[in-house]
Amino acid sequence: MKEHIAELIQSALNSLLENGVLPADVQPRIMVENTRDKSHGDFASNVSLTLAKAAKRNPRELAQMITDALPASPQLDRTEIAGPGFINFFMNQESTAAVVEQILTLGQSFGLVEKKSDEKVQVEFVSANPTGPLHVGHGRGAAYGATVSDLLEAAGVNVDREYYVNDAGRQMNILATSVWLRYLEKCGQELTFPSNGYKGAYVHDIAAELQAKEGDRLSRPVADVFADIPDDEPFGGDKEIHIDALIERANALLGEDDYGIAFDAGLDSILTDIRDDLSEFGVNYQTWFSERSLTSTGDVDRALETLTEKGFIYKDETDGNFWFRSTEFGDDKDRVVKRANGQTTYFASDIAYHMNKFERGYDKVINIWGADHHGYITRVKAAIQALGYDPERLVVRLVQFAILYRGEERVQMSTRSGSFVTLRELRDEVGSDACRFFYVTRKAEQHMDFDLELAKSESKDNPVYYIQYAHARVCSVMRKLDEAGWSWDQAAGLSALSRLETEHEKDLITKLSKYPDVLKNAGLSHEPHMLANYLKELASDFHTYYNAQKMLIDDAELRNARLTLSEASRQVISNGLQLLGVSAPEHM
Repeated sequence: MKEHIAELIQSALNSLLENGVLPADVQPRIMVENTRDKSHGDFASNVSLTLAKAAKRNPRELAQMITDALPASPQLDRTEIAGPGFINFFMNQESTAAVVEQILTLGQSFGLVEKKSDEKVQVEFVSANPTGPLHVGHGRGAAYGATVSDLLEAAGVNVDREYYVNDAGRQMNILATSVWLRYLEKCGQELTFPSNGYKGAYVHDIAAELQAKEGDRLSRPVADVFADIPDDEPFGGDKEIHIDALIERANALLGEDDYGIAFDAGLDSILTDIRDDLSEFGVNYQTWFSERSLTSTGDVDRALETLTEKGFIYKDETDGNFWFRSTEFGDDKDRVVKRANGQTTYFASDIAYHMNKFERGYDKVINIWGADHHGYITRVKAAIQALGYDPERLVVRLVQFAILYRGEERVQMSTRSGSFVTLRELRDEVGSDACRFFYVTRKAEQHMDFDLELAKSESKDNPVYYIQYAHARVCSVMRKLDEAGWSWDQAAGLSALSRLETEHEKDLITKLSKYPDVLKNAGLSHEPHMLANYLKELASDFHTYYNAQKMLIDDAELRNARLTLSEASRQVISNGLQLLGVSAPEHM
């Protein structure tokens, strides 16, 4: 309908251009929006305000000229000029009700953009270090990333979902060493576990699996493991130096191959758990990209060579490190990409990874990061620009961690200490539907308190329950219809939509007509909460209608009309919930 109104306005402007009211070189930008207040019509446009200066006219005067030049339309009831020059459009009831037939005809496709764009977009999200199970904070990024991807596809964009597996670097070596030390305990040895090791119960489980597979073959005397190792923090030392020394000792005692076995035991077990956890959460990927592959394929070296050739890498003779000139692109300081010992940094891998993304042909890449990565955006965009790519092709969305409360007590989370609530535990307690919905009810960059009691409640205060109940209510009506010996005649219902004259019915039809625009705006702006809020409003409108009007009445014509509107409401609720990764139950 917006497109139709825009076409009417454009036709009127063409007439004004021909009559010299508007300059010949003017390029009008026509915006048509849904009105918030139904007394202001169904749609509104500010076109007269944006063109008033070029036309050298008062905005209200120009608005009147535009409305006078509007071509006749059977769908338009009347127009009204409001405020400083807004044009409000009131659609007739028949045209508004036509959306009901469109919903029932298109079914699950209603609201989706039919024509796919040529744009190819990659969405990378979660990408948590495989050093422990996913916790409730990761869950929010997973729900947000999956929903943004689905909404972009609904808006006609070609989307690939990717998980960047951080399977290299110091944290993975800490995990491997933690697993090996727990393995030594499984082999009957006693030791003091490092304060900076991973302490979760899952590390014990991995170590037990390793011991069952390898026996005592990888065991080494504890005296050899800890000989001359600098003291840990509880004994007056530095915990970072202590764990790094243990990593080096584990490599030396085991050798490359056997250390790799301990390393892979931790990586494979946790990554498998992450895959399963996300899949059960309704989150799936086209690609799981290995950070280690960037080194094995030579991408890291190639990226640094490219930047060196462009003059953006220099060696600091005082420390021997190689630095990227990120300050030339707005960063607050230059960044190390290769240390004096020849080891490349995590940032160097990130540079290579983004180069790899664009070389794969993506027009745009969307990175969904935790809010603690805010300072990382500028340096990554700097590297992209230095490589010769437009930095605007990288879009970064930051997601605040969800804060979980049990009563008044905030639950602390730390994968290192092992004291955290996993995503799987949260799903077991409140269900995946509540998790997926609650995670996207607020803007991603806003803090979120996850109310466990609300998520489990069966009341209208629980938004996901309230929406699902609206869907189940329609299904219940249809079952009762059959029990009463009646049947729903869709054709008869569509023919009788003019009998839906109450304010509740008109409001519900108007709300249904807004779904395609909500879907498009939510997708292109990467704001899933817009759809979540729309579904809450739609469910509220339906419940109000249901409570005000009896469905199963003797008047067959009116009964079929009301059932037709109810079924259209059910279809839109089902479509919207599916895009949010939430089920639409028929019984509740």
